[in-house]
Amino acid sequence: MKIIGKFFALSLVIFLASCAGGGTKTETRDAVENQPVSYDMNYDVDTDKSFIEWEGYKPTGTHNGTVSISSGRLQFDENGLVGGTFTIDLNSIVVLDLTNPELNAQLRNHLISADFFEVETYPTATFEITGVETVDGMNTDLSKEKGNIVPTHAISGNLTMKNVTKNITFHARIQLEGEKIMAQTNQFFIDRILWNVQYGSKTLFAELKDNFINDEMGIAITLAASKSDKELSSK
Repeated sequence: MKIIGKFFALSLVIFLASCAGGGTKTETRDAVENQPVSYDMNYDVDTDKSFIEWEGYKPTGTHNGTVSISSGRLQFDENGLVGGTFTIDLNSIVVLDLTNPELNAQLRNHLISADFFEVETYPTATFEITGVETVDGMNTDLSKEKGNIVPTHAISGNLTMKNVTKNITFHARIQLEGEKIMAQTNQFFIDRILWNVQYGSKTLFAELKDNFINDEMGIAITLAASKSDKELSSK
């Protein structure tokens, strides 16, 4: 019985440790002034096929869901992606892991409240590309990410949320098929408190002990886009 008890205790420690942290936060720095870029083609984001998957971590488990991308445009030249921007509709936050309607609504209402994203005051977030580099996906360090997507590019951009702008860098796989673009990322991690999403942060509130929510928040982006109608009609 002692052996079983020790095994159970060890298993519990491993479980809690695995739930406590999602991953290493992505590179983040102060906002970067975006420089004008020359491009040949615009691609409009297909909002029906574009979304962000989010995941929050705490010692006792995780919560996850989606949020919609409401608009966006990507710029390309003959060598590939050079710029772009998209808008995130924070009113569209969905919780996927809670099947109980009451608990689901409670969590969603908490997320859109002033404790987290304060959606009534800040209904959208934006991302503006400030830099693009091609990468060798098979030889790229993906230790800060979760997933099996092999990237083709490293993307840097200004993420503005709750009136705070920070520049982040993450990897993405960008595929061009005819007049359509598909861009996807593995789950990467941002430090939410840098954007004043402070509720339950152990870093800010040491008295929480084990009742904290991790500062790192997991994000995975799926972005579909098609060549703009204006440019298609000009051919």
